[in-house]
Amino acid sequence: MPVSHADHLVITAATLAEGIAYIGQTLGVSPQAGGEHVRLGTHNALLKLGRGFYLEVIAINPAAPPAERARWFGLDHLPTGSKPRLASWVVRTDDIDAAAAASDIPLGPVEDMSRGALQWRITIPLDGKLVMNGVMPSLIQWSTSSHPTDNMQDLGCSLVKLEGFHPEAEVITKNLNLIGLQSQIAMHQPAAGQTSHLLALIQTPTGMHPLGLSG
Repeated sequence: MPVSHADHLVITAATLAEGIAYIGQTLGVSPQAGGEHVRLGTHNALLKLGRGFYLEVIAINPAAPPAERARWFGLDHLPTGSKPRLASWVVRTDDIDAAAAASDIPLGPVEDMSRGALQWRITIPLDGKLVMNGVMPSLIQWSTSSHPTDNMQDLGCSLVKLEGFHPEAEVITKNLNLIGLQSQIAMHQPAAGQTSHLLALIQTPTGMHPLGLSG
């Protein structure tokens, strides 16, 4: 059975500058520059949230040529005027092929990706849309023994809690077990009138701050 751990949160934004500003306003810190995902025409900024875990702000790179396929994390489907939000999360595994096959929820094909010197394999649905509205994670397997957080600035931020809210919370919980997730992630039914969403509680130098309350 694969062994998996929560790897990072994904903040989507219409522009990278808007996403960085959102994190600055919400958490009081500024993510560091990441780089470009040439194959998908996106770029990112990163914030370390502890050993082996981080936050990624990602957006379409307006300077990049058209992507070879649908972009990941629903970036091709952002509504006009959409604000940055906690859209999804990613789980790393020691056997991505086995973990993807074990999930009853289709996570998409496993694809090779890179950014600068970093290389990894990740599940990406063919239509690029979020799986279970982003509450079910993507899977990633890093191709190196080191983790990206090993080279990130530590600004004193850490993840305290991550929760998911989805009408099929029990199905998602079952599939998190099937992919071998070792982290304790609580899944709940949304409240009346609430859409599916993630909620992360982040400890920062200025106190505890939530991400994702608006769904």
